[in-house]
Amino acid sequence: MPETDSALATPPARLPTAERRVLIVEAAIALTAHTEPAAVTTTDIARAVGVTQGALFKHFASRDAIWLAVMQWVRETLLARLHAAASPTLPALGALQRVFEAHVGFVIAHPGVPRLVFHELQQPAGSPAKAELAALLGAYRTLVAGLLEAARAAGETDPAQDLDAAARLFIGMVQSLAMQWLLLGTMPPAPAARAQADGFFSLYRRSLRPMP
Repeated sequence: MPETDSALATPPARLPTAERRVLIVEAAIALTAHTEPAAVTTTDIARAVGVTQGALFKHFASRDAIWLAVMQWVRETLLARLHAAASPTLPALGALQRVFEAHVGFVIAHPGVPRLVFHELQQPAGSPAKAELAALLGAYRTLVAGLLEAARAAGETDPAQDLDAAARLFIGMVQSLAMQWLLLGTMPPAPAARAQADGFFSLYRRSLRPMP
């Protein structure tokens, strides 16, 4: 998997509808790596995919429909990677670290996604795209809370630990890293980004240790 999104090459002239929709979603995500979502136009997306605006609207009824499909892709793709990383053969905290690394890797590979998420959080409540984001965060928190419960049951963490707070802090670590990278205006090289993330997780893991 490439470390960052790049402009999509012009696809073949005729593709099945499902494949073309995926290309449109990927193009929208790639464009947000360097541009605020509000500034990305359907003209930009059509140009990146290599189709006319008219052809674009044959696959999506509106610009909002494209962004909804983008958020659905983010929810489905990220959750699939997180669940795959949470291997039941690892100790619970080891699986939790794998989940953290998978999320960081997803951000490195798709730097436009955090920009999309932060943009969507500023939108009015009740939008379909925001509902997708809420579903993502809810499922993510459930996964992390389950691993933390397993870690506590195995004696890996302090039995008095507030698991809900620990789960929210876990998710907040990646959000904080992504926000800092956005403020810098560019994603650090992958090794540097992973090194920063490792430092975050090391501190987090220490905070979960049983009290002496």
